[in-house]
Amino acid sequence: MAGAAPGGISPWGAGVKRYLEGQGCVVLARNWRCREGELDIVSTDGETLVVCEVKTRSGLGYGLPAESVTREKIARINRLTEKWLSSVGVGHVPVRFDVIAVLLPPGGAAELTHFRGAF
Repeated sequence: MAGAAPGGISPWGAGVKRYLEGQGCVVLARNWRCREGELDIVSTDGETLVVCEVKTRSGLGYGLPAESVTREKIARINRLTEKWLSSVGVGHVPVRFDVIAVLLPPGGAAELTHFRGAF
């Protein structure tokens, strides 16, 4: 797949993909890149295109994972989504932007929180 991360996907990334598929989503792209940046996951949920920003933290020293999605990041994701749609030749479709927060506590199980329609 064009734009896929070299060397594959990290173990938590594979878990996020499985989680989304378990929710009925079809993952279309992971780590899609262009000159302006990267989209973590692009999927469909029925007729809706879903762009997921995945944020991971190993602790809370820098705040919750989802708190790192700034206005600037949101604007970039919107621009990148337009570029992705253009690159695959898709016109107007309903789009939802989600944030998936993964907390990886030392020695503990990963905690995943899915914010649907986060922005």
